[in-house]
Order: sequence, then C-alpha cells, then structure tokens
Amino acid sequence: MSGASMAHNDILVNLIAEMRNNLKGKPCKVLPGDMRVTVPSGEAYMYPDALIVCGEPELMDDRFDTLKNPVVIFEILSPSTEAHDRGKKFHFYRQIPSFKEYVLIDSTQIFVEISHRQADDSWKFDASLDPDGHLRMESIQSLLSLAEIYRNVF
Repeated sequence: MSGASMAHNDILVNLIAEMRNNLKGKPCKVLPGDMRVTVPSGEAYMYPDALIVCGEPELMDDRFDTLKNPVVIFEILSPSTEAHDRGKKFHFYRQIPSFKEYVLIDSTQIFVEISHRQADDSWKFDASLDPDGHLRMESIQSLLSLAEIYRNVF
C-alpha cells in the first residue's frame, strides 16, 4: 500500500536492518514489500510489508515477482489496515505451506505480536508491549528486538 505514515516507514527501515543483521550466516534473506506473495491455488496475491524466505526462492511459473515460499511475513499495522491484515490477509497467508510465522507490528504504539504455526497446523500467539523486550521467531532461530524496531519512532 502506498502513502504510508512516517512511523510506518521508520519501522519498516528498522525492521529490514534488524532482520538483515539477524540473518547473517543463515540461509535466509529479508525482502521488502515490493515482493508479491501468492497462495498455492493462485486465487490471491498480497504485498506484505516485508518477508523472509529461506533456501531457494520459489517463484510462480515464469514470473520473477511472485514468491510462493515465504517463511516469515511482516505486516506493519495502522488503523486503516489492521482489520485486513489480521483477517483476510492472514486467512490467505495460512494457505502457504512454507509460512511459519506472522509478525504484526503496530505503528501507533509499541506492540508486536507473533503468530507461530504449530505442528498440528494450529497457531500460537505471543505478544509484547515491553520496549526492551524481544520476540522469538522460532522458524529462523532469531530474536526480534522491539527497541530496534521502534528506534527513533516514539
């Protein structure tokens, strides 16, 4: 979505920098929101704010801009996008077999929620409001520092 707030953009830059550092030496990389994601049926396409792909990226057919195998997806919430990000987008993302964790970052207050896919395909939710806290992304063995995500935002 174009026209994001200053807080949204600051959080996104901080997130990409933090994840790039966390992924050093791992077979994963962080990609910004210009990478389109699709579900296996091809019935939906979404543009997450950022994502992590591990191993070889799987692209749709001969398309170079549509990823099929994200592992972690990040959405930065705003009052106008929160319901869509928590609802319809999450519904579609859950159809992607490689998708393991969904990170929602609030742009109006310090609050981060991570949804973890369990072995039985259920979801476990963790959240933090602690500006000095961390949330673990189990699928990539990484910690997300809230202080770094919200650096110079609030």
